[in-house]
Amino acid sequence: MDDGITAAMRYKEIVGLARASAENLRNWEIGRADELEARLAEAHQAVADAAEREQRAVDRCTRWWKMAQHNVEGLSWLPEDEDPKPVPTARPGYLEKYLEEVKPSYQELVQAVLSLGWRAKRS
Repeated sequence: MDDGITAAMRYKEIVGLARASAENLRNWEIGRADELEARLAEAHQAVADAAEREQRAVDRCTRWWKMAQHNVEGLSWLPEDEDPKPVPTARPGYLEKYLEEVKPSYQELVQAVLSLGWRAKRS
């Protein structure tokens, strides 16, 4: 069964294949690590962006709430209420829709207060 390949040649071939396989695995692991690092960086950025959107929404809603409180502070029969709390069941994907509903609701409140006339207000 001697086809001209010696044991030493066969050994070198096997070592070469093992070395190539190890290099391929190393390259794959480096590529995978780079991919995971990029995905992690994207996730961190998404969290930072979401936190920024949340803070802008909180600031915006707080301004609307304070304006609403200012409009009703003269109504002695209306009990003072606590500041609104976040609703845990609110859907983040609907944030813009929720924010769009604030201004018309506020304007409706202002019109309702104005329609009460001076008799309903404290002097």
